[in-house]
Amino acid sequence: MQNRFAMPSGVAATVALLLTVSAGASESGYQVPKTPDGVPDYNGIWQAMGSAHWDLEDHNARQGPARILGALGAIPAGRSVVEGGTIPYQEWALGQREANLADWVKLDPAVKCFMPGIPRATYMPFPFQFVQSKDAILVAYEFTSSSRVIHLNRPGSEAELDSWMGYSLGSFDGDTLVVDVTAQVPDTWFDSSGNFHSEELHVVERYTRTGPDTLHYEATIEDPKVFTRPWKISMPLYRRIEPGARILEFKCIEFGEYATYGEFYTEDEPTEE
Repeated sequence: MQNRFAMPSGVAATVALLLTVSAGASESGYQVPKTPDGVPDYNGIWQAMGSAHWDLEDHNARQGPARILGALGAIPAGRSVVEGGTIPYQEWALGQREANLADWVKLDPAVKCFMPGIPRATYMPFPFQFVQSKDAILVAYEFTSSSRVIHLNRPGSEAELDSWMGYSLGSFDGDTLVVDVTAQVPDTWFDSSGNFHSEELHVVERYTRTGPDTLHYEATIEDPKVFTRPWKISMPLYRRIEPGARILEFKCIEFGEYATYGEFYTEDEPTEE
């Protein structure tokens, strides 16, 4: 059915072009601030805005699992953040993705309060904070109170063990922070629509400051066991600038207990003592 509220395609294209030109003009000539060590300064609290955490690809609004919440429990529509629009799955893996989606409420690791992994931690609907030093950048995420260290002084090193948030090595390409992420466990997903990976996941992130309160984020994803080729996602990130902005606690284990152990409850819902 045609959306009678949609702009004519020509008007929409013109508006998009004007917005793009305007944004570029406002941020042209932006000088990226530097730390005392002379490298780009990424300190601050940042957050993605959008619905990529629900689905990286184009998706319509749909009924959420908590129907009792009505419209407030629904999943919003969103545009694809994947370059080219779709994720290049191998045929067997596409079938696995569909099976994951069909039972996502039970299978999505984030529902159970597991750490989201990279890149998903970046676009969860929660802020994260960069705390930068000469040798490393600590990234503190509000969701699950998880964290990781981006090592700036260990080129070529490797992780001793796989982990939920992986092993991150950082470097600077001009004013862009480049992060090579390896050694992630295969248990994390990319979103709540069943998009997944194997233990061979390799992610290269690029953070580029585009203005005082904006970053451009890219992540190139490679997993020869699941995908036919490497693919990329990109999106803007925004600085939290309200007074007193900080990372708060979201220790969600108690919220995820029923999703994880519901089969052991004797009633339909857990009760508080």
